[in-house]
Amino acid sequence: MGRHREFDVDKALDAALNVFWRKGYEGASYTDLTKATGVERPALYSAFGNKEALFRRSLERYYEHYLSFFPAALELPTAREVAAHILRSAAELHTRYPDRTGCLGIHGVLAGSEDAEPVRRTLIDARASGETALRERFERAKQEGDLPEEADCAALAAFVMAVTHGMAVQAKAGFSRDVLEAVAGQALSTWPSKP
Repeated sequence: MGRHREFDVDKALDAALNVFWRKGYEGASYTDLTKATGVERPALYSAFGNKEALFRRSLERYYEHYLSFFPAALELPTAREVAAHILRSAAELHTRYPDRTGCLGIHGVLAGSEDAEPVRRTLIDARASGETALRERFERAKQEGDLPEEADCAALAAFVMAVTHGMAVQAKAGFSRDVLEAVAGQALSTWPSKP
C-alpha cells in the first residue's frame, strides 16, 4: 500500500509556479522549490516527477489561471478589441504581483543551458501557438471586413505578440503599469483602419 500524500498538491504547484515565475526554470533551485512548497525533494519527485515535469505542470497552471484573458480576447467582436484586450490585460498581469513581475512564458527560459533546451522549446512552441491563434483571428476579421484588405494578418499578430512580450521584459525591469498601459495605447494608435 502506498504512503498517503501529506500535502496539498494544488498549493504546492502554486508555490512552485511562483518560484519559477520569479526565478525562471534554471534560476529555481530544488532548495527554492522545497522551501516554497514546504515539501521535501523526494515527495516533490513522487508527486510531480523531475524539475522539468514540475515546471511543465506549473506552466499549464499558469496558462489556466493567469492567461485566460487571451482566449477570451479572441472571442471579442473586432480585431482592435482583441488586440486591446490582450495588451491591456498583459500590462495588468505583468505588474499585478510585485514579487513576480513579467511573464512566466517569456522569462521561464529565454536562453539557457543544453539541459534546459526542452523547456525553452516548449515555451517557444507555446508562444508560437498563441501567435497562430491570433493570426487566424485577424484573418477572420479581414474576411469579415473588419480589417482593411491590405492588412498583413501574420505581421499584425507578430506585432501584438512582440509588444506583449516586450512589455513583460519591461515589467521584469521595473516598469510601472502606467508605462505599460501607455505602451499598449501607443501600439493601438497604429492599428490599421479601413479608409
